[in-house]
Parts: sequence; structure tokens; C-alpha cells
Amino acid sequence: MKKTLLSLGLSAVLASALVAKEKIVVFHAGSLAVPFSEIEKEFEAKYPEYDVQREASGSRAAARKISEIGRAADVMASADYKVIDNLLVPNNAKFNAQFATNEMAIAFTPSSKYADEINSNNWPEIFLRDGVKVGHSNPNMDPCGYRSILVTKLAEEHYKIPGFYEKLFGYGQSYKVGEEDKNKVIVRPKETDLLGLIEANAYDYLYIYKSVAKQHGLKYITLPKEVSLKDNENAKFYKTAKFDIDGKKPGTFITKTGGAMVYGITVAQNKKSPANKEGAVKFVNFVLSEKGQEIMKKNGQGVISPAKITGDASIIGK
Repeated sequence: MKKTLLSLGLSAVLASALVAKEKIVVFHAGSLAVPFSEIEKEFEAKYPEYDVQREASGSRAAARKISEIGRAADVMASADYKVIDNLLVPNNAKFNAQFATNEMAIAFTPSSKYADEINSNNWPEIFLRDGVKVGHSNPNMDPCGYRSILVTKLAEEHYKIPGFYEKLFGYGQSYKVGEEDKNKVIVRPKETDLLGLIEANAYDYLYIYKSVAKQHGLKYITLPKEVSLKDNENAKFYKTAKFDIDGKKPGTFITKTGGAMVYGITVAQNKKSPANKEGAVKFVNFVLSEKGQEIMKKNGQGVISPAKITGDASIIGK
């Protein structure tokens, strides 16, 4: 009898293990890779019936996978909440929850040229020195890319260095692939693609989010609030910097204006991913919960509590 009960118990466990978990596909900004990895573990521990499958990329690239390529995704989290507004709402998302903040920084390694003398006051001058190489992500694919350019434009005014932006980048009003100076600037699709290269000493300095620099143990410069895009204290000055990126259709442009860094998250929808998926709703609510916010703060990001929500968020009970 005992053997029979034991056999039945083992069969039940095996049957349970074989039950397919419901997948939750999450597209998110590269800068969210570390906190979302931890959120994934905590979420699956609380909801073992789900299997979170994350895919990191530049935020704009992630949105276009949903809206233009038609890939199935249940959740989209962007390093710039405006990406959701511009590329997903209203056809591929019904709401936008602003849930986290960040700031720009300059990362480097002990092997970077002039690493022993660079600081928050002299970095623009060091960037322009012969032999110094600088990396940033593609502004048409990743918010960190156009924020790098906006920071450079703000720095030109803040530090009173005429022509700093043109001398360093020379992109004009918009960036096109191939325009970077191969001897001075390195560009990759998203900021996290550049981490391995700086650690391999392929270049010297990286425009990156402060949270990512901290997560990866890089040395970094904390920029003055006037140029770091940290908060609304300097909103008026931030707005003086503008840069054009590719629009929804070829040949069109969206003008990005300097502003405080705010992340957004939404439930995504298209023909392959219906908007009423229960797992997606639970995941978004978990990110917005006290536990989710705790994980974000632990990984170097500020949080917006409660989240600022626009659009029809009835699906998540807001």
C-alpha cells in the first residue's frame, strides 16, 4: 500500500512538472537587463505557473519588433517612456506606466587614456584629445544613444566649450549609420553592447546610464545635474538641446528634446499577442509593486511611486 501511494505521489509530481508553463515574453531596454533578471526570479518564485522570457535590446528597436515586424511580445519596458507613446500607443499598447528614473554618466576603466586625471569638470576637454576614443549607442535604436548626444550638446553650453558637439561627433542635426569618425567614435546598437569592448580596451570612455556602470563595476564620472538628465530641476535648460532621430516611416524624423530620464512599461499587443494575457498583467503589476521597486532601487535606479500612468490602464487595475 505504501509503495502504491509513493508511486502515485511520484506520478503526480512528474505530471505537474510536465505541465507546460505559460510564457510571458518581455522585450526591454538593455539597461534593465540586471534588475529585470532579478525581477524574473522573484516573479517566477511567486507565480511558478509562468515562464518569463526576456529579450534585451535598444528600446526603440524593441518597440519596432512589436509594431513593425509583428513579433509576439506580452510586455514592453523602455528606458524612455516616450518610445511607448511614439511607437506603440494606441495600436500596440493602451497605457504607459512611468515607473523608474536614471541619469547619464561617463564610464571608463583604469586602462582608459587619462583615467588618472579625468573628472566631472574636465571630461569634455579630455574627450577632444588626440587618441581618445569614445563610445555611444545608436540614437536611432536606443534612448541611451540620443541621450548621449543631448548630454554632449548640453555640455557644450554648460562648460562653455564652443563647437564641442561638432568637434566630437559632427553628426549635424541627425545621425546616420556610417557618419561616426572611426578613429574617434564607436557606435553599437545598444549601450550594453559596448560594455565588453570597453573592458577589452577597444576604446576609452562610454556614455552610459549610471545604474549600468555601477552594476558592471566600471569606474565612472557623476555628471553635474545640468547635463546628466537626472531630474526636472534643470528641465528648462535640458529643453535647449534637440536632436532628430528616425521616425515611424522611412524619411521621417522625431525630434528628441532634452528631458529628465523616465522609464515606461506597458502590456504589448498585436496580432500575435492579445492584450488580455493574464501573465503579462501580473508581471507589469509586479514591476510596479513595492517588491519590484525595491529591486530597481537595489540596482541603482530611482523609482516613481506610485507610477505615473497615462492612457487606459484598466487592464492592470489602475
